[in-house]
Amino acid sequence: MKSFLYTCIAAWLLFSLTGTTFAAETPPPTTGMALTLDDCIRMALKAAPELGEADSDIALASSKLDEAKSYRFPRLEMTALVGPAPTANRSDISPVVRTDRGFSFDSLTWFTSADATIIQPLYTFGKISENMKAATHGIEVDRSRKQQRANEIVQQVNEYYNGLLLAREMKELVLEVQEILTRSREKAQKLLEQGSDTVDQMDLYKLDAFSGMAAKYLEEAKKGEELALAALKARMGLPANAQLETGTERLVIVDVEIPPLENYVQSARQRRPEFHQISEGLKARTALVEAAKANYYPDVFLGGLFSWAYAEDRERVKNPYINDPLNHLNAGVALGARWKLDFGITTAKVAGERAQYNRLLSTRVYADTNVPLQVQKYYLELIEAKNSAAATRSAYMNAKKWAVTAIANFDFGLGPAKDIFEALQAYSTMRADFFKSIYNYRIAAANLDYATNEPLHSHHK
Repeated sequence: MKSFLYTCIAAWLLFSLTGTTFAAETPPPTTGMALTLDDCIRMALKAAPELGEADSDIALASSKLDEAKSYRFPRLEMTALVGPAPTANRSDISPVVRTDRGFSFDSLTWFTSADATIIQPLYTFGKISENMKAATHGIEVDRSRKQQRANEIVQQVNEYYNGLLLAREMKELVLEVQEILTRSREKAQKLLEQGSDTVDQMDLYKLDAFSGMAAKYLEEAKKGEELALAALKARMGLPANAQLETGTERLVIVDVEIPPLENYVQSARQRRPEFHQISEGLKARTALVEAAKANYYPDVFLGGLFSWAYAEDRERVKNPYINDPLNHLNAGVALGARWKLDFGITTAKVAGERAQYNRLLSTRVYADTNVPLQVQKYYLELIEAKNSAAATRSAYMNAKKWAVTAIANFDFGLGPAKDIFEALQAYSTMRADFFKSIYNYRIAAANLDYATNEPLHSHHK
């Protein structure tokens, strides 16, 4: 009897109807490496090469700070020489200076000398202190940039992880539909072979058409699952052949109250790393402008000098008016000032640093305008996805009831068989849209977490 075919469909629909909740059904047991979303995020953050690059940038900025600090300390320069020198006696200049002494290789000797200067900066009009400020704020800029990259990684893992769950939900839905279609066709074929006049060839064509469509969607779901899994493994630093299972096999939506939009905008302004990055960058640029302007002024320093030289066969002359560069001992301390006039170079450098500062001001204006707009976009997507999930859940539940009613009407002779196929198609479409809405909700929640710099455990999940 044709009614046997539709009774089979009705039994399957009734069974699945009784086990449906707002979240998905109880997940089947998993095998292999079972990881939750937070597990995947932590592994991805640990394996991310971008964060290694960010650490190197922070180390580079720290080295610049150490360099700037080092200019506060004395700088010592030493020079040592060894070479040939002509012999000399005091008699060559006493009682008169001899000017007719010639050069001879036979009269050469060896000399050794050592010269050292030490400079202790006393006041540089901000050259040292402002560069130290700039380097300190530069470190904070790089730390904020690292946090921004980490947030982007978390956002990517959320997309891949939930995409994997969505593909698996779609695959399971198609497999359910395939199973009922296969059983229904076997029953219809059997009734047709028995010569029942309640089943015709058109019913088989319809079942085959539905089966072919289901097979197409199954291949698409498998491809989506493989791509999402490959992307997730790559992001986590796992090899392509690694066995990876998620902690839950089903998409779940948590029905929580969503705070007002203003709360998210305020949180973004307070916690978003980009704002901290701009703030610290402006402070760094301000210090660099002041450091460049300090080059207009001299450097005041305390200097020390030590010079020694010795050569055999050269008698030392102890006279403050005569200095022998190859045989002497001199030392002294002096207060000095060094001033470099570059005729426009300093002015150009100041203008360049001020231009970089103004550029960051424009970036701050852009962030003040567009970050709240981005937050609003993600917020509206979250609201839309939540409402869509509720609507599509109601839709596919009603589609199940529609199928049950269509089967009952057909059994009583009150409705055609095509109502059952239409109901099954509506159920499949609405249930798929339900899972897509959950996926969109979770992605919108992850995007909001990114936009407001929320921790890993968002209250949406």
